[in-house]
Amino acid sequence: MVRALLSAAALLLLAGAALAQAPRFELPIACEVGTTCFIQNHVDQDPGPGRQDYACGRLTYDGHDGTDFRLPDYRMMEAGVPVLAAADGTVLRVRDGMDDVNVNIVGRDRIMDVGGGNAVVIDHGGGWQTAYLHMKRGSVAVKPGDRVAAGQRLGLVGLSGLTEFPHLHFGVRHGGKPVDPFVGDMPATACGQRFAPLWSDAAAKQLSYRATAALGAGFSTRVPEAEAARRGEFGEERLPRDATLLVLWSDIMGARGGDRQRVLIEAPGGKVVFDNTVTVPGDKAAWFSYQGMKRPATGWPAGPYRGTVTLTRDGETVARLERTLATDFR
Repeated sequence: MVRALLSAAALLLLAGAALAQAPRFELPIACEVGTTCFIQNHVDQDPGPGRQDYACGRLTYDGHDGTDFRLPDYRMMEAGVPVLAAADGTVLRVRDGMDDVNVNIVGRDRIMDVGGGNAVVIDHGGGWQTAYLHMKRGSVAVKPGDRVAAGQRLGLVGLSGLTEFPHLHFGVRHGGKPVDPFVGDMPATACGQRFAPLWSDAAAKQLSYRATAALGAGFSTRVPEAEAARRGEFGEERLPRDATLLVLWSDIMGARGGDRQRVLIEAPGGKVVFDNTVTVPGDKAAWFSYQGMKRPATGWPAGPYRGTVTLTRDGETVARLERTLATDFR
């Protein structure tokens, strides 16, 4: 009996030591989460073919094993958003030199073997490792064997590897197994259960769960394309007199089937010239859409226009974007 008690006590001490060694992670990216970057995907908690994030939502996909911090558009990527070490550690592996290209353009077959793109892997001791994937070509600033401190710059957010939008995939592993930093080193077995997240107090303040977020919007006098719009095109600031079309596009993360999207365009003086509502046809990781109108028979009135995109779910507004447009005539 004494030996059994001593063995149990030893196991508890070992478990406590392992728990004490679990790192506390700072934000791995230099942005304001929910404003200048967004969490597009969490770790998939569904053990089967379905998908479910730690909050019992749908911000993930089957088998996803990390946290994706998404930039709203390519312009932020081109300006440079630093990737940061989430905790002190030693660099194990790096990769650089891959182009920043959308997988939908170059094809999955060309990059399937290096899906993580340009990357850094850090060892934190005690079996804990973190991986920073899809970094910008030529930006990796560390090498294997380097000691790094939490908050140290590792590189820049990019579009390398198996990805469709600029983001950082932040992966955590313990003993070789994926760990959700929002859950901790424990299984997620039920909605609403208590977790032991691995984020520091400072990081946790920025990481409240957001199921839906507005990424961007703009006026255009041409039919917009999602990829080009995210690169900064189709964002006219002035309406020419001879324009034959005026549309308002929007890019919204985490839209769900059944959501209602209203597009409202007001002409100078507040006169409503376009007002239409559509139903989102299904769950969308990113819902890019546009609506608008042709030039009136009497021409465009001079003055400022205002456009509003509102996404509602069960009668509540979950995303809203506003844009203004001047005219280049009087």
